[in-house]
Amino acid sequence: MNDLDCILNKLDNNLFVPFGRIVNISSTNINANGLEVAIGDIVRIESEQHLYKVLGMVASIGEGRFTIIPFSFIDGFKINDKVFLQKDGLTIPCGYGLLGRIVNALGEPIDNKGRIENLEENSPINKTAMSPLERGVIDQKFSTGIKAIDSMLTCGKGQKVGIFAGSGVGKSTLMGMIVKGCEAQIKVISLIGERGREIPEFIHYNLGNNLENTIIITATSDESALMRKYGAFAAMAIAEFFRDKGHDVLLMMDSITRFAMAQREIGLSSGEPPATRGYPPSVFSLLPQLMERAGSNSKGTITAFFTVLVDGDDMSDPISDQSRSILDGHIVLTRELTEQGHYPPIDLLQSASRVIDKVISKEQYNSFLKLKRVLSLIKENEVLIRVGAYKRGMDKELDKALDKKEKIRIFLTQGVEELQNFQTTVNQLMEVSHD
Repeated sequence: MNDLDCILNKLDNNLFVPFGRIVNISSTNINANGLEVAIGDIVRIESEQHLYKVLGMVASIGEGRFTIIPFSFIDGFKINDKVFLQKDGLTIPCGYGLLGRIVNALGEPIDNKGRIENLEENSPINKTAMSPLERGVIDQKFSTGIKAIDSMLTCGKGQKVGIFAGSGVGKSTLMGMIVKGCEAQIKVISLIGERGREIPEFIHYNLGNNLENTIIITATSDESALMRKYGAFAAMAIAEFFRDKGHDVLLMMDSITRFAMAQREIGLSSGEPPATRGYPPSVFSLLPQLMERAGSNSKGTITAFFTVLVDGDDMSDPISDQSRSILDGHIVLTRELTEQGHYPPIDLLQSASRVIDKVISKEQYNSFLKLKRVLSLIKENEVLIRVGAYKRGMDKELDKALDKKEKIRIFLTQGVEELQNFQTTVNQLMEVSHD
């Protein structure tokens, strides 16, 4: 090839950008042809009706055409609109300029503070989890400032924890307490599928308008299913960026249930068959793809708290079941304790931390076991005590447990602003559990 041919070839490559065209539009999907694409590819749709370019994801491929699910809604698209392949895939800008900012699922600021500065790289939103052998061992405690968690459900740096609760039980309040009381250097909060009203309320009431070292990623319920799905993955990508910079990161995601519902919409509209309670198989494969990306490596840690909205307070809900099997611990909030005015309403007998014995001292672990035994005894005999069938002196161990009941209740409850350091909590635990 001579010099002239090389120049012409470069000109052709620069002047001609391959594109496809929309050939069919349904209520949720767009069909297009003319491009060679793969499942999961990101495409850019240019329409005269939209002043901006709309991104979409390739969800299925058929003979001669492929199906796109747009990040926006379907309104405004028409037949023959152009479709371009986004070669670098879906990325989100990451850097220290994100601290204190509120962004959407694509990393675009929505807090009216102008352009985000000090961004270092575009990180792919979709990544595979690190190799199991690259993961660090969880052997350091992660303090939350909440007495019931630090004493009885002690978390470790790099742990994945689920907060399971029905609606209106106190999930958001507990989230705010963890964000304010934890020892993480960077805090990434992902609010998926929430009502728009709840975003400013969460910032004002639960965070006290303090976004220092905090990043909020939102995808509200009125946004498309793709925005809600990728809002969760974007938050994970940002948390991974800071972990790889050597930080201990808190990732708080609310809620996994609405993330799963977004994937259910996408899966069903792509022709997937519904399985358990209408959830297609892709939902159950996507949950570990998201959750397993948290954890620790040789550089830093991501300690993740995923909230799970329990449908009708039914802990056997398929999303709850699947989440518990992936996570390293679960915190269960019950309506019964909320009705009793017990805050935070953590049911310690239903909750568990799978790393507690690896991150606390032997003395604290023994005190934890003693207190759990006391709570179990009281719970076992609760009905007998209430109806007056139990008389003091029948069981000396139960008598001792009942004598401690009020002291234990005071220890396990605290106000929203009453955050406490870890060592003080441990000292109180030993005092309460002492015979």
